[in-house]
Amino acid sequence: MARWISDPAFAGQEPVDLLHKEAGEHPQYEHPPELRNRHMLVRKSFLLDNLPEQAVLRITADDYYKLYVNGEYVGQGPAQCYSFHYYFNEWDIRRHLRAGENVIDVDVYYQGLVNRAYNSGDLRQGMIAELHTETGVLLGTDGSWQYRIAPQYGPAETVGYDTQFLENIDQRKLADDEVWSPVAVREDLGHTLVPQPTPPLQVYSLAPENVVALGDGHYLIDFGQELTGQFEVSARGESGDTVRLRFGEELNEDGSVRFEMRCNCTYEEFWTLSGSDDVLEQYEYKAFRYVEVQAPPGVLRPSSFAATVRHYPMDRQRCEFESADEQLNRIWALCRRGVQLCAQENFVDCPSREKGQYLGDNTVIGHSHLYLSGDPRLLRKAITEFALTRTICPGLLAVAPGHLMQEIADFSLQWPLQLLTYYRYTGDAAFLGEMVEVADGILAHFQAFARPDGLLTDVVDKWNLVDWPEGMRDGYDFSLGRPVGPGCHNVVNAFYYGCVQAAQQIKDILGIPYEDELPRLREAFLRTFLRPGDLFADAELSDHSSLHANVLPLYFGLAPGSAVPRIVELVRERRLNCGTYLAYFVLNALTAHGEAALAYELISGADQNSWSTMLTEGATACCEVWSKDQKWNTSLCHGWASAPIPVLIEGIVGLRPETAGWTQIRFDPQIPPAMAPFRLIVPTPAGQVKVRYDGERAELVAPPGVVVHRD
Repeated sequence: MARWISDPAFAGQEPVDLLHKEAGEHPQYEHPPELRNRHMLVRKSFLLDNLPEQAVLRITADDYYKLYVNGEYVGQGPAQCYSFHYYFNEWDIRRHLRAGENVIDVDVYYQGLVNRAYNSGDLRQGMIAELHTETGVLLGTDGSWQYRIAPQYGPAETVGYDTQFLENIDQRKLADDEVWSPVAVREDLGHTLVPQPTPPLQVYSLAPENVVALGDGHYLIDFGQELTGQFEVSARGESGDTVRLRFGEELNEDGSVRFEMRCNCTYEEFWTLSGSDDVLEQYEYKAFRYVEVQAPPGVLRPSSFAATVRHYPMDRQRCEFESADEQLNRIWALCRRGVQLCAQENFVDCPSREKGQYLGDNTVIGHSHLYLSGDPRLLRKAITEFALTRTICPGLLAVAPGHLMQEIADFSLQWPLQLLTYYRYTGDAAFLGEMVEVADGILAHFQAFARPDGLLTDVVDKWNLVDWPEGMRDGYDFSLGRPVGPGCHNVVNAFYYGCVQAAQQIKDILGIPYEDELPRLREAFLRTFLRPGDLFADAELSDHSSLHANVLPLYFGLAPGSAVPRIVELVRERRLNCGTYLAYFVLNALTAHGEAALAYELISGADQNSWSTMLTEGATACCEVWSKDQKWNTSLCHGWASAPIPVLIEGIVGLRPETAGWTQIRFDPQIPPAMAPFRLIVPTPAGQVKVRYDGERAELVAPPGVVVHRD
């Protein structure tokens, strides 16, 4: 049986429990600084008389690994998660094996920081693996495996929110005669291992779109679009020659790479050459488009310039959209690219400064990713990971996994909505049944903040977000400090109503009886927030009517019929005077009330707050905010800005599941003439659905056996 093996420097360290409520008691401990940013290289040699018919390696590591067999890259992982639900991967390595001696090499990385990107900093370090053949377990990790600490990584700063260490690599420290020593065998690191429910990352090499020589040994490399990964280059110089590497998402006015990025990452690294043929092998990934590389003359090999790109597997041919509106096509591509790059081993809000999975972001990116990929596994995994945080707070955390504890009320209240989105796409009622208790726990947590009429007041244990950044709240008139309030405000109660609504719909599907809370809540909401003139106020003691305080009641069906035209008119006046995240609710509320033309106008128009601004400013992936200067640390790749994908499919083209799992389809198009002609391909569990529109007639082709309902 395999055993956990580790760097002996960790053998005497006891794991630290880093899970706590954000405002709760923090663990008090001193993390040894020398044990941070540590690469343990692990090796095992073994003999094979004959090749087995099957060879599956089960492996995981804490924090992360990259696996090689006989010098060939196999894969990497695991997706991060909590130690009590820790993922392992399975790799079919038969094609990498050979008769005779074989070598398994693993680069095990322990970061040692508390952040959104890793479940690290808890002094759990090591790996465990078993090689299974048709006859049983051929080998497993034990004391016979050897290790050494990778010597090439020099002292480095962190970037972003302590998201990653920069990699200043010294090739001179790599030598074939390094001494290997026995690993330490650990009895128990407190892991409960479960199979990773998603496929491994797609990893591939991408050639530059353009390379410009700025001088002898000085190059500007443009990959043509935002990407996530590492830079590839080979060189041969004198021992001690230094290569400077700068990465960025955009260029400065003088044409140099803006490596001091807007998103609070300074991507500048140094590569020291050995005097022989060297190949740069970086471990961590970055978000970038441009690379500026400078070395002594004649050292670099420009033909070797490439990027190793990584993201969750996504076949672009599964979901396609093309219309007569060229600007709309570019917006679709912009959003698709943002979703693709923010889908790593989990959804990340941005693949640069944070690399964290945020619950509220997943409402948008999860919905978009379902359609773009046709693969519901990543959303199901995300829903599960946030459900796991109920062990910390029944009201859930805002970030999961990761050891940074953050709580946002608006986000927690959206978890049941995401569960319903997943169910409607897949028809997976069994998963719905597994998760219903989590929804009950969320409601019970927030009911502790309810006053007698049912509305929430002073939800002080979690951040009340409303929207982000702060300047995109349309003058929302309520104190949103931490703690919030005091008092009763609109947005958190609109989301609470939506949470109760979704939880009751889940119970309807499962046939679970409940007491209907919606009529009482709706009456209290209208009495508290609806003002003369049929607009909703931001707070009980306010008469200001923000876009947010009106769009959410419209989205959740709280607005009475007389208020709908007035709210639509407010949207027409204010436009998208909100963040890119809240735009998802604005656009969906409009299309649900027959205002697809206005939604289309807001998506494709030339307003300052629009996706067109992103394109004008040179974006190739959807951004955190509408314009680069709307936030001091803007991420230029942010999947929560991908609302046009589901809105176009469901709200404008009017294609949605009538029954869960797409056994029946509702087709109710509201197509503006400017889109014609267009074609759309949407992947569903039943097969691809194809829609064509020539300006007069919309034609839908459904998979065999699927019933189409059309008004």
